[in-house]
Amino acid sequence: MSQLQRLVIVESQVKGSIVALSSEQQHYLQRVLRLKNGDRFIALDGKGQTWAAILESDQATLIESIHASSELTVSVTLMLALPKTGFDDVVRQVTELGVSCIVPVISDRTLLNPSGNKLDRWRRIAQEAAEQSERQIVPTILEPLPFKTALDLPADSKFLCAERGSSQHLLNCELGKSVMIAIGCEGGWTAQEIELAIAKQYQPVTLGKRILRAVTAPVTALSLIAGMVESRAASED
Repeated sequence: MSQLQRLVIVESQVKGSIVALSSEQQHYLQRVLRLKNGDRFIALDGKGQTWAAILESDQATLIESIHASSELTVSVTLMLALPKTGFDDVVRQVTELGVSCIVPVISDRTLLNPSGNKLDRWRRIAQEAAEQSERQIVPTILEPLPFKTALDLPADSKFLCAERGSSQHLLNCELGKSVMIAIGCEGGWTAQEIELAIAKQYQPVTLGKRILRAVTAPVTALSLIAGMVESRAASED
């Protein structure tokens, strides 16, 4: 079953066991993936529900629910001050690594001012990456928020990636059931932003002794968190 191609559908497309496929989905399944009527694929709603489905021209039939999960056992939100370039790649890679939510923020050093079209593009990239990496959940991507506003978003564990220094390494931190990891853009956070975050119960952490690019740090942080979570789960089995 894991070898079948995957497609995200939305609730409004489904009536009973029948899925009305959009023209774009039909093109993807029939022209890009070369599926024929009667071929199977996996349909997912991006919220955790997954089914085996059979293609039938302009629609599909859901034939059975699939209960396997590839999701992390903790919810991870990435708060990222928008870098000048490379955000598309960050969205794709952290989706593959298991992020639950991405919060683009406008910080004191942010230069990018994205349009609504950018947000739509990021959400499409997240959907494609979730399909490709066999996830059951498509990450939520919020509209860009001011950093001060985003600091009030809830999480059990809140970490602020700071520059090299005496901060504790992320690997040595305890993770709650929901984790917020905040990462700055080029130039990092200002001293005032770090003070604001600490006042909101964020713990400054380091990702290591080297300076990482703004688009490398989030992938590193998500890799560390995913490794910690999955290693812990394996040891408990």
